Amino acid sequence: MRNYLPYDSEGVNVTSNLGDPRFFARSGPHSLASIAAAAEGTACSRDILFRGVAPLHEAGPDQVSFLDNRRYLPALEHTRAGAVLVHPDLAEHVPKGTVPILTPSVYGSWARVAALFHPPAPLEGGIHPMASVDPTAAIHPTASIAAFVSIGARAEVGAHCCIAAGAVLGEGVTLGPDCRIGAQASISHARIGARVYICPGARIGQEGFSFAKTATGFLSIPHLGQVIIEDDVEIGANSTVDRGSSRDTRIGQGTRIDNLAQIGHNVELGRYCVIVAQVGISGSTTVEDFVQVGGQVGMAGHLTIGKGSQIGAQAGVIADVPPNSRLLGSPAQPASLFLRQVATLKRLVGKRGSSDTP
Repeated sequence: MRNYLPYDSEGVNVTSNLGDPRFFARSGPHSLASIAAAAEGTACSRDILFRGVAPLHEAGPDQVSFLDNRRYLPALEHTRAGAVLVHPDLAEHVPKGTVPILTPSVYGSWARVAALFHPPAPLEGGIHPMASVDPTAAIHPTASIAAFVSIGARAEVGAHCCIAAGAVLGEGVTLGPDCRIGAQASISHARIGARVYICPGARIGQEGFSFAKTATGFLSIPHLGQVIIEDDVEIGANSTVDRGSSRDTRIGQGTRIDNLAQIGHNVELGRYCVIVAQVGISGSTTVEDFVQVGGQVGMAGHLTIGKGSQIGAQAGVIADVPPNSRLLGSPAQPASLFLRQVATLKRLVGKRGSSDTP
């Protein structure tokens, strides 16, 4: 039965359900000094203990919060949080009774402090008796294999990997150390590096959408490539990454792919790219390092998207993109040009609308 009291048996404020102990491991209490160290920030020298983290408007005196956006200054000025992570420029807005922890990178500090109070749950190595593991597969003894997982012949699972219920690893798939594979994800024809997180329901390594037209109908083209996923990549829930047909599909180090994205065959994503939800990248397109792609962007095939480019939501990309471009619209065009067109259209509509009748 749900506990409706504002504090649990350990005295922690639970009204916001942030870090609910039913779902998230918890550590602490932690001293102000240890929190400031985790945040890589600075704070006054006071002997205070904190028990958790919470948003500005819900935090109590034993909790840490943060401000990373000036629009929430009113919430900061009225917060009851015991300490707040804040940029030095905004320190004067922190109310009396709240300790400012000063940091030039507030959101990064918040990530580290939240992880201090809520570290990953400890991993218990072993293979569940209801998992199906081929005898030729190599499973590191520290890996955790849940119920109903299927691991094919000659697959390799590295140290401290965690494979959730119902996931499928096909023949020959390799996972480096510290990978996490979500429930009911499927992986085939893939080599995966270290510290890769593949969320529930993702599909990695299936054939891509590629066929030849013949006089008698369509003829499927064999997909003889693999999917290569480098270290520290995250792939969101229900996203798909097709294996290559004539070369490998590759996801570069540190890249983050949101939920419901489609990465076509032969695509090469560079290092530290950001691909937001519902993006579709057609086959054989190369996306260079540090590219950011907004939600629902569509890219034609066989393109090159230059390093450091930013492509706004719902853009349609049909031509190569030079490095460090800023694009909006469909078809995608330089952001400054697109915004001028929108402004001009609004003026034209406004003039006509003044004489129009409903």
